[in-house]
Amino acid sequence: MSETILNATTGRELGSSATRRLRTEDKIPAVVYGMGMDPLSVAVDRRELRVALSGSAGLNTILDLTIDGTMYPSIIKEVQRHPVRLNITHLDFIQVDLNAQIVVSVPITLTGESSEVNNNNGLIDQILTELEVSTTPRNIPDEIVFDVSEMDMDSTITVADLSVPAGVTATTDPEAAVVTVSIMRTPVLDEEAAEAEAAAEAAEEGGEAAEGGDDAGGDDSGD
Repeated sequence: MSETILNATTGRELGSSATRRLRTEDKIPAVVYGMGMDPLSVAVDRRELRVALSGSAGLNTILDLTIDGTMYPSIIKEVQRHPVRLNITHLDFIQVDLNAQIVVSVPITLTGESSEVNNNNGLIDQILTELEVSTTPRNIPDEIVFDVSEMDMDSTITVADLSVPAGVTATTDPEAAVVTVSIMRTPVLDEEAAEAEAAAEAAEEGGEAAEGGDDAGGDDSGD
């Protein structure tokens, strides 16, 4: 599990104008809470945060959040982003007990390639991209990897089929589908289907026209 030191400063002013000013200095407003502590308003340097989260664990990195000389083992609980630029605008850090279980989401990564699926015009379809797990903070896996090489056209991989490291428990429904196989429609088949549909519509229109003609003839004979 990745971990790193991240420095945070206290004493930031509250309010929208102070927050905007902070962001122009390339700093991110944040709050730290958990483990019975009162919520603490802090700020972190945007570049330092980027470096701290650059490892394979990403947002699940255990941060040794250092505030005024005191270290708080923390993880990022919530990230707020700008709706257009998508840059981080606010963070929630939660202090954690390194020996206690926590629940986090871990990315699911697919590897390999199924020759049977490929040869039968199939497509590997990943339904679930993250797995919710319970474990101690420093035991959080960077990712859960599944090899799709042995999948066939009838395969459905569920949470129960995934292999998680020792000390990690999946809390997601074990019957939830993770990976399925679908059949790709080829352009030829799509074209044939379109032609068949067009022919059916033409036949239906022709039948309606014929019925219309019969009705017209009936009206003439009745006059």
